Amino acid sequence: MGANLKEVRLRIKSVISTQQITKAMKMVSASKLRRAQQAIVQFRPYANKQNEMLSNILSNSDGDSSSSFGVERAVENVCIVVVTSNKGLCGAFNTYVNKAANEVITRKYSAQLAAGKVTILPIGKKAMEYAQRRYSGKATVITDHFNLFAELNFDNTALVAERLMDAFSNKEYDAIEIAYGQFKNAASQNFIVEPFLPVAKMEAQQSGRKADFEFEPSKSQLLEHLIPSILKSQLFKCCLDTHASEHGARMTAMDKASENANELLKELKINYNKARQEAITKELSEIVGGAAALES
Repeated sequence: MGANLKEVRLRIKSVISTQQITKAMKMVSASKLRRAQQAIVQFRPYANKQNEMLSNILSNSDGDSSSSFGVERAVENVCIVVVTSNKGLCGAFNTYVNKAANEVITRKYSAQLAAGKVTILPIGKKAMEYAQRRYSGKATVITDHFNLFAELNFDNTALVAERLMDAFSNKEYDAIEIAYGQFKNAASQNFIVEPFLPVAKMEAQQSGRKADFEFEPSKSQLLEHLIPSILKSQLFKCCLDTHASEHGARMTAMDKASENANELLKELKINYNKARQEAITKELSEIVGGAAALES
């Protein structure tokens, strides 16, 4: 019985220590989430409006060379950009992002995957590990930018966007899509895959009228600088979304872990008190039994 009590005491001590760690991680993630949430909330309307404007311009374009990023080709080679976190302990967040990317590859690009014409560009250590494990020998995995979150800023993200745009312009890829976790709030995220290139064109308005843009300087000169800038902003938005989603998921996971530790501590303390009471009762019974034996 003494050994059992010691084992329960050690387990209680271990759970308390783990609970202290999960509470500390929750507080750290909450602090980081505040900054990450502020960044994506401020940047998202700007990026969405830019993307809407680009789609509208290309929809009204006459197909000149300046709108080559909106040209749709038969998809032979495809690139999937998967954006996850570098670290774990954030629940099933990374799993769901990888699952969303895998579903798109299986549903839309199974023929390209069988022909070895699928390229995966992971941003985040967890995406790289999954891609190397899941698509080893089946697809090309580019590992040059997996550590982008070590120093997340617009300039570093722009380098990745430029590489993707150059590859699309050189017809290395006929389609590029991005899988990421879209930040909704601290407790939930949307796991989506959206097209990056070619730029999706807007549907024709019900009135049949087209948006009338006035360009100054010329349309070709403006689009030459406008399109790359908007595409860089789009990729940066996806990274900011994932960054905020990661901290939200980790904060929620650590909060749940702390609650589970509380429940486990209650159960262990009850078991400890029962075992202790049994040990006391047994000792008293032995004392009473010994005294009765001496009297007789």
